[in-house]
Amino acid sequence: MSTILEITPLNNAYCDQIINIILPIQQIEFNVPVTLEGQPDLLDIETNYHQTGGNFWGAKINGELVGTIALIVIDGKAGALRKMFVRKEYRGKELGIAQRLLDELIAYCRLQDITAIYLGTVDMLKAAHRFYEKNGFTQLAKQNLPPSFPLMGADNIFYELHLNN
Repeated sequence: MSTILEITPLNNAYCDQIINIILPIQQIEFNVPVTLEGQPDLLDIETNYHQTGGNFWGAKINGELVGTIALIVIDGKAGALRKMFVRKEYRGKELGIAQRLLDELIAYCRLQDITAIYLGTVDMLKAAHRFYEKNGFTQLAKQNLPPSFPLMGADNIFYELHLNN
């Protein structure tokens, strides 16, 4: 059977599936001290992402949700990249899911005239740091984030990417 990968926008109908991808990766795989209560945005994708002018996408393999990425629009011309997760068994260059998700988000930003993308992550996610840096993101100090950047408590490493629309 061939593998069919599709990247599609997600809405509130997918909240349970999204949570079932993100929480185990955060809590079990990486032992990040975060709970669902600390991420109420996951319970209402449409209000927290779509209504900001952003979006929430999922990577599906043969119809099964295996990865996520989201964007919150901040300050009109900037965006916060959020919720980038791919199930462990689907990671890597072979399928390129993380790259496809990021490419979708960047293409959306260009269409929306968003000129900068910011993100926060945790120091232990070294593979994520390498991935972002390979894609042109540069580290910046927390105090240099836009004032409207939605901070997550666990985040302690921050990145920015300026787009040449």
